[in-house]
Amino acid sequence: MVYDFHLHSSLSGDAELGPVELARRAIVAGYRAFAITDHAALGTVPRVVAELRADVELARSEWGVPIFAGVELTHVPASAVERCAREARDAGAEIVICHGETVAEPVQPGTNIAAIQCGLVDVLAHPGLLTVEDAHEAARRGVFLELSSKPAHAVANGRVARVTKEADAALLVNSDNHLFDFLSEQRCRDVVLGAGLNEQDLDAILRVNPERLLRRLGLAVP
Repeated sequence: MVYDFHLHSSLSGDAELGPVELARRAIVAGYRAFAITDHAALGTVPRVVAELRADVELARSEWGVPIFAGVELTHVPASAVERCAREARDAGAEIVICHGETVAEPVQPGTNIAAIQCGLVDVLAHPGLLTVEDAHEAARRGVFLELSSKPAHAVANGRVARVTKEADAALLVNSDNHLFDFLSEQRCRDVVLGAGLNEQDLDAILRVNPERLLRRLGLAVP
């Protein structure tokens, strides 16, 4: 049972698989539900969402797997996160994630809290040196926080896990897949345990929290 809400297709510009092929490969890899969330900012949101939704709707109607079309707001100015997220929603994005302050890239400081507070972002991706205060705010506002399986972003997973657990916020494991780096059940377990969490945390992070997000996205989950 694998969930992944952070996949990139060729619409991102730095990934190689088209949305339909990406969806097919994720299904064959055993994904139960997933989101394709391509890089976008203010000028590219309408095109990216329109093209992605057409292919995602085709894939899920033919293959019967819950697939969601969304965006990852990437390196947008912190002060513009809310504006870009609203543009994405207005364009029809089913899920909005924000590229957090990973230690691997020069994301503008303040992006994490801007994403958490705007009320339009579902998932804060690879939040890097996440503060306890921001984690508490994410818990209060129902924003999901990501443990990344991508090595460059996973450097801060231990901190993210610690402060998120302290704040009782919700964690997810995502891949940030740009090619063929699909998750498996074992890989998800390894990411959680490798971040310093324990066996008792696995069910919440790998099943309960993804199902909560799926309900928010409109999917009836038993």
